[in-house]
Amino acid sequence: MGSRPGPRRNLRRVRELIPRPQSVAAAAANVWDRVNRGHLADLRRLPAAIIDEGPQRTVFRYHPQHRELVGPPVLLIPPLAAPALCFDLRRGCSLAEHLVSAGHPTYLLDYGAIAFGDRNLGIEHWIDEVIPGAVRAVSEDAEGEPVQLAGWCLGGIMSLLSVADDPELPVSRVAMIASPFDFTKVPMVAPLRPLVDLTGGLLGTVIYRALGGAPAPIVKRAYQLAGFDKYVTKPLAILQHLDDREFLAQLEAVDRFMNGMLAYPGRTFGQLYHRFFRANDLAGGHLELADRTIRLEDARVPVMSVAGTGDGIAPLPAVHAIGELLPNAPEVRLEAAPGGHLGVLTGRGARRTTWVLIESFLRAQSGVDGAGRHLRTAA
Repeated sequence: MGSRPGPRRNLRRVRELIPRPQSVAAAAANVWDRVNRGHLADLRRLPAAIIDEGPQRTVFRYHPQHRELVGPPVLLIPPLAAPALCFDLRRGCSLAEHLVSAGHPTYLLDYGAIAFGDRNLGIEHWIDEVIPGAVRAVSEDAEGEPVQLAGWCLGGIMSLLSVADDPELPVSRVAMIASPFDFTKVPMVAPLRPLVDLTGGLLGTVIYRALGGAPAPIVKRAYQLAGFDKYVTKPLAILQHLDDREFLAQLEAVDRFMNGMLAYPGRTFGQLYHRFFRANDLAGGHLELADRTIRLEDARVPVMSVAGTGDGIAPLPAVHAIGELLPNAPEVRLEAAPGGHLGVLTGRGARRTTWVLIESFLRAQSGVDGAGRHLRTAA
């Protein structure tokens, strides 16, 4: 028979359940601030100026914090349907803030809201017009320097496709975070594949055509389902962390992000559904479009891909599949960092993991001086 816990052990367990006075005071202060101030997180956006505008394209230049800028310009590329504030979630958990503080000339592409009238826009629009237009605007603003791209999820995929499709695009490197290239390795969609195959894809086609794409509420619910366990246990997590201001602030910032989800245009969503999900084109190293085939082997710039070890939307095997698809890239870095789909990009620990990887990759740009710094004076 096993021994029973002694009185001292039981007493210790009881004491662990009793909140410490410091925790009670911190929890009370957090609740007071949340109720009376309305928020705990510092949600101020990083100051920026618009340098270029076009259809589904607004390009911002973040105000530099240093007179001397480090390295070529960095353009942040968000995925479709997600608000661009994914790169500037809140003060202290903002990749944009981190890059600007490090002296990088940093820019942001924002697609803006997607309307029902945009339902005929296809992937070609983003690869041919939106991203290349933003890249050229940034390069021109940065005195003709080539641009380094950093894209999250679909933003990383479209960045790489744009570079592979146009060798003249002034891009020097591409960093991707949580960007999947083999959709057979995405557990979120695997259970749906037999149904899709049975109907020849017709069921999904009828739905997205009737809706004109994927409306914002559906996109939001899909993200929540991907992290269903965390979504369901969120109220309990809040109660358990009432004394943890940083934890509560992060939840608040993520809620704002989720509430800002946008829609996918109908034709673009259809192409994602048929070419990415059904045909799994990217795993074969190409993307079939109506007028051409984009081949990833045509990408000839250094590439880094960071996977989140806890990502349920883009798990590591799906993300790191890119490692076999870039035979002509001079360098391909496959990295992993803690976090889920959003957390690996901008979680509370990202500054010590993902951001360090990104910073190392950007500073490896050829042409830097012996100290690893390629300096340019801010305008």
